[in-house]
Amino acid sequence: MKKRGSFILTLLVALFSFYSWTPYAQTANGLDAHMGNIFTLSDAKTRSISPENFTGEPGKGGMAEVGNGTGSHAARELGQGWKVSPSVKIAPGETFTLADINDEGAIQHIWMTPTGNWRFSILRFYWDGEKEPSVEVPVGDFFGMGWGEYTPLNSLPITVNPGSAFNTYWPMPFRKNCRITMENIGTEEMYLYYQIDYTLTDVPDDAAYFHAQFRRSNPTEGALYTLIDGIKGKGHYVGTYMAWQVNNRGWWGEGEIKFYMDGDKKFPTIAGTGTEDYFLGSYNFENKRKREYESYSTPYAGLHQIIRPDGMYDSQQRFGLYRWHIQDPIRFDKELKVTIQDLGWRSDHRYLQQKSDISSVVYWYQTEPHAKFPDLPSKNDLEVN
Repeated sequence: MKKRGSFILTLLVALFSFYSWTPYAQTANGLDAHMGNIFTLSDAKTRSISPENFTGEPGKGGMAEVGNGTGSHAARELGQGWKVSPSVKIAPGETFTLADINDEGAIQHIWMTPTGNWRFSILRFYWDGEKEPSVEVPVGDFFGMGWGEYTPLNSLPITVNPGSAFNTYWPMPFRKNCRITMENIGTEEMYLYYQIDYTLTDVPDDAAYFHAQFRRSNPTEGALYTLIDGIKGKGHYVGTYMAWQVNNRGWWGEGEIKFYMDGDKKFPTIAGTGTEDYFLGSYNFENKRKREYESYSTPYAGLHQIIRPDGMYDSQQRFGLYRWHIQDPIRFDKELKVTIQDLGWRSDHRYLQQKSDISSVVYWYQTEPHAKFPDLPSKNDLEVN
């Protein structure tokens, strides 16, 4: 009986330990919801900020009065509560604060649809009162639309739906404050419809902060493009978006991506086998039957955008590609640098060092403080021609 009782006690302890770390036990703070535990109750509080409720306060939505919103004219016969303030106008040179949350919690979803030139609308995120942004990216590039043209994108953390509806599901925890701004560096007034859905809850001690940085080289120098350099701190790299214009004929994606981390010098810890391989494609992204590029958009990777000047293999073709490291994050303890080769083919089956026009956004989580970002390119250097 003693042995049996000891066995039962051991089994109960093991079962308790198992359920203490399963997702079912982790959802009390509302930060790990998925189909396997969506039925689990939580004490987290749901909030949402939009032009109909700029502060996200409970019971304060849809209160704009006619005359105080972009929908005033349409709602003039109906009055308060009838879509009086669905959007905001951002004047040239103006920076508009989309959200300023003084609490603890996490952004869980953002939807927006901006008018105007997407390269001239700069999205910035600041965590816990920091002076330097942790996210600084043109809004189109942040959502995988770097060429300024709508194309459907269907992935786990980012979706772009018909009518240029931008969505992100990257979880973005904060402990004291979250501030999100949009700067219009263009010369024309823009409209922005948006909704920021977040939760107020306890953030785990090991939760890192979300970061995203934009870069562009037009053209690349030495056939090498730097996606990111100078990341300092502990964290993990979770995604790459690239807008790639090829300035020569033929296949362009032989270049290897390389991750230099934690003291790597001449040679990296991770070296890929080719550009299309890194974006989880193969053999030139080619449909062999049609003899042309074939787009795809999947949960973790895609060649979602192909802009063909003439529909054939020719120069000045433009591509949009993404790769999310959700199941395979690139972890670093102290520092990270990422590069990709701008490499194609030339005669006699030799590599061609190209001079492409490449823009990128990289996404990662890390502890704060983060290293200062390089300055954004000038307006002229951001522009897509």
